[in-house]
Amino acid sequence: MSGLIIDASDLNPYMEMSVDTTSSDTPLSLSFDPENSTAHLSVPRFRKLNASAVTGKSEYRRIRCPAHRFTPLRNSWEQIMTPLTEFLKLQVRFNTKTRSVEMKTSEHTTDQGSLQKGADFCAAFMMGFEIQDAVALLRLDDLYVDSFQVTDVKMLRGDHLSRAIGRVAGQDGKTRFAIENASRTRIVVADQHVHILGSYANIRVARDAICSLILGAPPGKVYNNMRNVAKRMNERY
Repeated sequence: MSGLIIDASDLNPYMEMSVDTTSSDTPLSLSFDPENSTAHLSVPRFRKLNASAVTGKSEYRRIRCPAHRFTPLRNSWEQIMTPLTEFLKLQVRFNTKTRSVEMKTSEHTTDQGSLQKGADFCAAFMMGFEIQDAVALLRLDDLYVDSFQVTDVKMLRGDHLSRAIGRVAGQDGKTRFAIENASRTRIVVADQHVHILGSYANIRVARDAICSLILGAPPGKVYNNMRNVAKRMNERY
């Protein structure tokens, strides 16, 4: 009997195979019957785990409320709580003793990053951003908040510090609005603290403009630079 060479790659392991060995004089023959095959590939399907099932316990965050943001928080509490509970599926409460917003995950929380997004949203509101601007942190993944102090750029004291803050804000906030519109960011100037909300590249543009104003650059020169930046960004998009 002649030798038989079978390429394993040509065979389907889920097909029935029959071997004809009735005669020793005839060569060995193989026949496949794919229609009568009963074996099927089955892909396992796992249900989606919630955040509590992944970590094994409920996670917890606490965001303290400054004294000057307590009244805006009380007036806008329903607008703050709605996206946290309905969109992120978090449990939220306000602790009157510690004056802080407390949130934790539950069995309904599906996304593991929901708690961090909710904490960033509340922290942005405590910094002074409007709710409409802070909600963007929940919907977009490439938004960040950058914070720094005026004295981090240049050590100023007394009237020099006040004038530097005034140059950043401008008359009736015109300079701040111009930087916001040109760099597509949102800026909050709270005493010596400056908070910028936006994408990484846009935050860098706004921060460079604010640092130039703090260092003493004329507002007209900064306006001209912002106008050029806005033109380049419009051409890019």
